Amino acid sequence: MDIVAEIMKLKQERNAVILAHNYQRPDVQDIADFVGDSLGLSIQAAETKADVIVFCGVLFMAETAKILNPTKKVLLPEKKSGCPMADMITPRKVRELKKQHPNAKVLCYVNSSAEVKAECDIICTSANAIQIVEKAFKPDEEIIFIPDRFLASYVQWKTGHKMIIGDGFCPTHARILPENIEEMKKQHPNALVLVHPECRADVVKMADQVLSTEGMLRFTIESDAQEFIIGTEVGVIHRMQLANPNKKYYPASDFALCFNMKMTTLEKVLWSLQDMKHEVLIDPIIMDKARLSIQRMLEFR
Repeated sequence: MDIVAEIMKLKQERNAVILAHNYQRPDVQDIADFVGDSLGLSIQAAETKADVIVFCGVLFMAETAKILNPTKKVLLPEKKSGCPMADMITPRKVRELKKQHPNAKVLCYVNSSAEVKAECDIICTSANAIQIVEKAFKPDEEIIFIPDRFLASYVQWKTGHKMIIGDGFCPTHARILPENIEEMKKQHPNALVLVHPECRADVVKMADQVLSTEGMLRFTIESDAQEFIIGTEVGVIHRMQLANPNKKYYPASDFALCFNMKMTTLEKVLWSLQDMKHEVLIDPIIMDKARLSIQRMLEFR
């Protein structure tokens, strides 16, 4: 059986759309209708006319798609594909922070559960976090930024807006160390260093550009540079190579792998469409609350 052909056949029969994150396996990216970062996929999920959304990513991303499409069926091919960072913040912790800082608004990174989003005022992604802080908040307004301490520190540094910062982080990006950047610069002295804002502060400060994955892709396409050191999960390099095969891309660290993202395979996408599983289900009250915070973000795009 040709797995790809069968996926395409079932996709048409089910009136399904396949969304894949930039960190997915190359063969999974290749069969997707849309590949992108969290912001891009959130927008696609909000605008799709399909009856079924097959989300090749991790749970919080599929939940976001469901929240924006409550009447559609959202499937997660690998039900165990979670996000360690999202697990580092809970609704109870958010409520505690709000009690400690009653005048603060809660800005939540999209890497969070539906239950956490329901406790927050507005959502952001790595692509729009700075824009959200600058446009959605007054200069003296108190902000609780959860869960990613590295992204929050970067946004605070760039905007000058003081924040109450969560203690979560992305284990994949935390594996990229300053010595990795130094070594890659020695090996490739002409390469520009592109780093994701989920990286440690000492790594971020070594970058030529600090960008979301989609921002990195655009930069490599538009830049006159021919070589790039990529400081994020290595999966995004596949799209870069497709867009500009004559340029060279070097992972900042071969250990920057998100094993949760790599759990989705073509076989699991096929089985998901065959059996219509694993369906993402969220309490309607939680969905309604979480949708408000996501819609507030989308107003600033």
